[in-house]
Amino acid sequence: MTQTQTQTQRPKLKRSSSNNDYSRMWQALSVCVLETMEDSTEEDIESLIEGMAYIPGHFHLDLNLNGEPNGPATLRHRDTQLKRESLRAELEAETGRLQYAVRNMLGLLAFHMDELEIAEEAFRSICQEDPENLNAWANLDYVYERLGREMEERECVERVAALMGPEMGENQTDCRLRVARCLAEQAYAHPHDVELERDEDLRERLTAALMLYNRALDYGEGLIPIEEKRSWYFKMATIYIRLDGIVRDSKDIDPTRLTYFNKGLKLLTETLQSDNTHLKALAWCYVGLMLERTEEFSTVPMSVHDCGFSGSDPLTCYGSAIKFATDDAFILNRLADVFFLSGKLEMAIGVCNMALSVLPDAELNWQAYCTRAKLSVTTYAKDLDKAKCGQGGIPDRQILKEARADLERVLAVRPCLRTHLEMGQVYYYMGVDALQESLLVDEMAINQALVSLSKALQCPFGSTISKLQLLRGRCLLLKGEEQNAIDCFRKALELEPLSVQNTMVLRCLLQAILVSFTQCGKDTDETIIQLEECLKEAEKRYGINVVQTELKALCRANTDEVTELSKDLIRKGRLEVVRKLLNSVQPQGKRFSLGRSISI
Repeated sequence: MTQTQTQTQRPKLKRSSSNNDYSRMWQALSVCVLETMEDSTEEDIESLIEGMAYIPGHFHLDLNLNGEPNGPATLRHRDTQLKRESLRAELEAETGRLQYAVRNMLGLLAFHMDELEIAEEAFRSICQEDPENLNAWANLDYVYERLGREMEERECVERVAALMGPEMGENQTDCRLRVARCLAEQAYAHPHDVELERDEDLRERLTAALMLYNRALDYGEGLIPIEEKRSWYFKMATIYIRLDGIVRDSKDIDPTRLTYFNKGLKLLTETLQSDNTHLKALAWCYVGLMLERTEEFSTVPMSVHDCGFSGSDPLTCYGSAIKFATDDAFILNRLADVFFLSGKLEMAIGVCNMALSVLPDAELNWQAYCTRAKLSVTTYAKDLDKAKCGQGGIPDRQILKEARADLERVLAVRPCLRTHLEMGQVYYYMGVDALQESLLVDEMAINQALVSLSKALQCPFGSTISKLQLLRGRCLLLKGEEQNAIDCFRKALELEPLSVQNTMVLRCLLQAILVSFTQCGKDTDETIIQLEECLKEAEKRYGINVVQTELKALCRANTDEVTELSKDLIRKGRLEVVRKLLNSVQPQGKRFSLGRSISI
């Protein structure tokens, strides 16, 4: 590799509060390496740092985790904790060397949760099991530096220097394999960053991960064991599938999307040769999903023919995936998750039932009960939406009873935030009229929903979940507690990431304020102030056009109430809000004079 190539590929340190410490660590590392060189100078050290083609460790990576929060620090803390829970589930699926990638990432998350002892243990355990893991030693050094344990910090620096030494001079086989694994672990970390709500941010992280995987493959060449390489191929394939999903609705769809599709399918085809049953089953499942997407292209992507899938039926691929997983509840649960996320609800329920037939014990297979309950609620909500549009009958409430039974089994052995929240959702649907969710039909069920949500709030970070506050507000509104509902909706709005454009919270908040106005008699000042504040915050978050659309829907569904509200606003001189209400309902292209509308 030439000096020019090295400098263009070398990762840049992210500007954050921790990078000065990290830079000092690498200067110390350079000194350790150069101590064996006679007449070394400061210029030699700087030159060595500039010439590094890679840097071990996770704390220098260009991740949001390593920088300042984009929003409130509390929400960053919540997202980090939720990410850690999902990675713990991932760790159960990783039996090969990529488990070290998961554990390094868990250590990074623990560090950013200010749990330094847990982070130290995570990195040290990797170092004990895999003494040549560059990332773990570099990460452990960073933890010791933060703890002020200079002697142990120095030992880590010397260890990293010894492992990196040949890469800076000799071109030894063992070192190239260490570097390849180091880069692959760093690639694994990028898709698990936080604050990736925007597609642009997620696409950037996924692309960075692919670049690192490709560099890892270049470094490792023929040295990487074939099964380890296939595990990398599978991770890369899932990234290409996610990128394909991001660009499928964009205007410049053909060239970019075709590249993602072709590369992803070819990598999955390589993965199908794996001896790992888990990997092979998931690969067949994803091949089926990709073959379904071929209809979205103007012509069949060439990779379909290159990989031998010409005329293949996606259902056959799904059948192959299920066949490999028939006797393994864990793999069946993973397949059920994939089917669920891809919208194949009936197939997902069938696979869940298979998993529970293999292992019905709720304590050992609680995941299957959770997934089946989630599927039941999702199916009910989907059928309910169809019924509201006149496209089907009212869904059977027996579905909700079955979901409740599954969740009760889980709560008996593994109570947690998500299960309490899901139970609250079930009881909410039991308590409202199927077609008109503003009508209360079972107050006892709504009370039970509030109890479940209260338990969820008591769980760590429960008070920071927007969906929880939204559901709680809807329950309180049904019980006639308008002000309490408004408080919950406002809290839910605060907890929504700025990049999320879901207006359900705004819709519920406007409805609650309008109901509160109709109930408060002559003393409407506080309600009007709440409406003004709500519209101001909403316009800042969603933009004027989105707010006007929501106001239009509010006016059409509650004409009499909005008319009374407008009259009261005019009497009190709050003309700006009246103007916004008029602008939302006036015909396109016409402009009404507020003065004239008042005189009429």
